[in-house]
Order: sequence, then C-alpha cells, then structure tokens
Amino acid sequence: MNLYERFCATGKKLAVLVDPDKPTDSQIVTLAEQSMQCGVDFFFVGGSLLTNNNLDSCVKLLKAHADIPVVLFPGNTYQFSNKADGFLFLSLISGRNAEMLIGRHVIAAPYLKLSGIEVLSTGYMLIDSGRPTTVSYMSSSIPIPNDKNDIAVCTAMAGEMLGMKLIFMDAGSGAMNPVPLEMISMVSASVSVPLIVGGGLRNPKSAANSARAGASIIVVGNTLESAPELLGDFAQAVHEA
Repeated sequence: MNLYERFCATGKKLAVLVDPDKPTDSQIVTLAEQSMQCGVDFFFVGGSLLTNNNLDSCVKLLKAHADIPVVLFPGNTYQFSNKADGFLFLSLISGRNAEMLIGRHVIAAPYLKLSGIEVLSTGYMLIDSGRPTTVSYMSSSIPIPNDKNDIAVCTAMAGEMLGMKLIFMDAGSGAMNPVPLEMISMVSASVSVPLIVGGGLRNPKSAANSARAGASIIVVGNTLESAPELLGDFAQAVHEA
C-alpha cells in the first residue's frame, strides 16, 4: 500500500504535526514511541519558518523510533528531506498569490522528481480563524471567511477538478477557532478526494467533531506541544468518530 492509498483507506485518521524547530531530540523520540502505542496514522513534519536546520534529523529520528509514515508538510517547497516517505505538494488554492499557487513549485519539481519521494498534490485552503496566523502572514494571502461555505465548496471542487489528490482545510497554527463544522460537512460532500482538516483543535472532542463532520484526516500540533499527555485521547477520539 503506497502512501496515497493509506490516505484513501477507510476510517478516520490522526496526523501529528511536528515542527522541527521546537522539540528536542529526546522529545521527538518520546513522541514517536507514544505515537506507536496510540496508533497515530501519520506524522506531518514542517513549519512556516525553519531556523535551526533540524528537518532532516527530525525525520530520521521519527522513522528510527516509529513505524509511521512521515509526510513533509512544508512551509515552502524548499523544506525538503529525502528521508521522508511523502511530500504534500501544496498549492494555496484559497489565495491569489501566484508564488504559492505555482511559482515555487516549478523550481522544486525537478528535485522532487529526482528524489523518488511520493508527491501528493494538495489543494491547500486557509480558513479564517478569527485572527491573523503565521501561515496567512507568510503566504501574503487572505483566508476564506469562515462563514462563506459556498466559497470553500467551490474552491475545493475546483482543486479536485484541477487534479489535486487531497484537499487540506487549515485554520492555521495557533488558530483562535477551528474550521467550522458546517463548512467541513459541505466541502466533504462536494469532493471525492480525502479531506484533511487542521488548526485550532484544542481538545479530543473538537477533533472528533471535525472527523464526524466529514474530515478524513485530522491534524493536531500545537495542542500536543503543550499537552502531550492528550495524544492517546486524541487518537481514540478520531479513530472512533
């Protein structure tokens, strides 16, 4: 089973987002071991800014201590490690910044082709969370208003029609509010590709609600950085949704 087949497999899935700049090596090892015990489905590795050059070592540590696919979730297409299992090739379809839609991708494409890593074309949609986030600032784009379900639906449909294998709705790191459940439900009903949802999910109940609303994969990051003891509860809540 390749990586994309894992994304498409039945059942709700939990992806743990790891920012290589933040945890120590020992914390990464602990996270990897606990994730194995809890049945975490994916590691997403990346950040809006990487300042410590720890991406490669983070990926290697996760793979050395857990049999869980490691997928790069890059803040930009230059954040790359050939040690990972896959790469979310993000096109920011919710914005109108050409660099984030296609510009940087042209530069990265030949390197990704040579690497042999599994590349997953992903329609990335920023959803307003109630306050500016790092992602919206770094991408110079305006998120989709969280009460404009029709815009979100049409954007996701266009992404699928353009050939995107995944749709990712993100409220952003440190979001005040998660992606609204009604928006998740309407987008999920309008596309046939796996729907990833992340940002602002502060407790297992909110993660489960997003999964029940239609998200295929739930992404949790910031909350687990401050409360790693909740990992098992998040995994159980998502898998039982």
